[in-house]
Amino acid sequence: MTAAVPRRDSGREEAATADRWRGVAVGPDAERSTAEDTSPQAVARLRSRSRVLLRDLLRPHRSRLGLAVALLLAQNGAAMAGPYLVMLGIDRAVGPLRAGDVAPLVAVATAFVVAAAVEYAARRSFLTLSSRIGQAILLDLRRRVYGHFLRLSVAFHERYTSGRMVSRLTSDLDSIAELVDGGIDSLVLAGLSVVSIAGILLWLDLPLAAVTLLAFPPLIWLSRWFARSSASAYRRTREAVALVIVHFVESLRGIRAVQAYRRERRNEEIFAVVNDDYRVSSRQAFRLIATYSPGIKVIGNVTVAVVLCYGGLRVLDGQTGVGVLAAFLLYLRRFFDPMQELSQFYNSLQSATAALEKLAGVLDERPSVPEPARPVPLPTGPGRGTVTFRSVGFGYRTDAPILTGLDLTVPAGQTVALVGPTGAGKSTLAKLLARFHDPTTGSVHLDGVDLRDLADADLRAAVVLVTQENHLFTGTVAENIRFGRPDADDAAVRHAARTIGAHDFIAALPDGYDTEVHRRGGRLSAGQRQLVAFARAFLADPAVLILDEATSSLDVPTERTVQHALGTILADRTALVIAHRLSTVETADRVLVLDDGLIVEDGPPGRLVTTGGRYADLHRQWRDSLR
Repeated sequence: MTAAVPRRDSGREEAATADRWRGVAVGPDAERSTAEDTSPQAVARLRSRSRVLLRDLLRPHRSRLGLAVALLLAQNGAAMAGPYLVMLGIDRAVGPLRAGDVAPLVAVATAFVVAAAVEYAARRSFLTLSSRIGQAILLDLRRRVYGHFLRLSVAFHERYTSGRMVSRLTSDLDSIAELVDGGIDSLVLAGLSVVSIAGILLWLDLPLAAVTLLAFPPLIWLSRWFARSSASAYRRTREAVALVIVHFVESLRGIRAVQAYRRERRNEEIFAVVNDDYRVSSRQAFRLIATYSPGIKVIGNVTVAVVLCYGGLRVLDGQTGVGVLAAFLLYLRRFFDPMQELSQFYNSLQSATAALEKLAGVLDERPSVPEPARPVPLPTGPGRGTVTFRSVGFGYRTDAPILTGLDLTVPAGQTVALVGPTGAGKSTLAKLLARFHDPTTGSVHLDGVDLRDLADADLRAAVVLVTQENHLFTGTVAENIRFGRPDADDAAVRHAARTIGAHDFIAALPDGYDTEVHRRGGRLSAGQRQLVAFARAFLADPAVLILDEATSSLDVPTERTVQHALGTILADRTALVIAHRLSTVETADRVLVLDDGLIVEDGPPGRLVTTGGRYADLHRQWRDSLR
């Protein structure tokens, strides 16, 4: 019988979990300061950067936007003609009709039909044009966000969760698309209607318009309250839905661990917390609409009732005509109807505004390893690949340095193995050489050129990193090998695979080199994926090759195959090899033993084994593990 394990306080644990996940949703400091800060200054910054982004997106479409505005004006003008024609029909066509003259009534009816046709044509043309503009803007925005994510530094992606990236490219863009596809024209048309009707009411009957003005103070107060409250409510909604997506994506990415450790129920509990946060924030937003929309309707109905009473008295006194009163009431109804539509579309507007602020925040992120303004070319010719670390200091946090004043020179063509305990700084050296990060102090040079002065394309062509978990993309085996050299022909791909020892297993696949590897290479074993990664690196032909635990996932027969191929891969090439399996280290020209960010031993592996130092101890422990 298994003893029962006492459970922690579930309410306290769920609250703590929710707080941690809310922190995940906010993410990087640049966005944290604006997402969490509700001060007027922070809100102003959010709106300012989103307006700049919106202007930038609209700039290429200025001429078509001008035509769209003209079509909206034509549609609005035709729509505004209806009540006025009703007034003419009542006041000027009914009298002649009693005398047998139908011409004025026919003229008014014809004008009504023409106005309806103009409204239809303008509306149809506007919808066609606006849909093209909207889809072009969304296409541009998707490209910008996706391309910007790709260009941002590895340091950004290490702190910005993949779920939040998915949220930016899906739910946030969907909110903007919803506004562009179904709301923005109604918003603009409603605004035009309100302005034009207000002017017409003043022109038709000034005393009746003065009575109507009594509705404006409560109307303005209610609208300002809704705008102010809904802005913060929809910003919270965007943050809450991002949190739901973050947890969903992270759980599915780690589904093996979730099921292996029976975390399904606990993850469901966490999801229930963040999902409930989303429900609560959405409910608050809809409560605002539930107050605003009926409030507008009540104000509109009361105003119509007051105008009907006062206007009827004016008709009885002969101060105005029946047609004028009818037109006034029709215009008044059209005045309040758009206000109600505005409340409905304000949902989409505020949601899209909050989403645009988030996207603008992402696009404002600058790479922590920026491209140089004036790139320096690498020297050409033989002997390329000399690596130099000069007084390099670095830490992932300012209060926890990993490297302090490290000096190292690796001559061109030398294979250097980095060994030492976990956390000694081996992978940090590799990341600095690949320029995933820049050193806090000092500099890293390749062939005498500071990495910060190299164009990113030149650096990526010269330095290639192969890790334990090399990612394979959806596509064929050949496409994945060709990843670093898209222009390589089939012969070059096969030559790389043969050299690395991957040709036999690839040829045995159902479609050979044209076999689809499926998502993340799931159709291949871990060892096969690693062989494909080696072939990819060999085909790229870099001056410097970094192997970061690149053989740790291989079984013994596959490792022997790779070890045999490493001699060919590393020949005449500078290489940094990080490995705990010392079978890989034995092929190195030189071994560096790191501890606490310092090089404590440096020399050929054969000599270090005999000195009785750190490397000798590691080598002895490795030999013992093989027995």
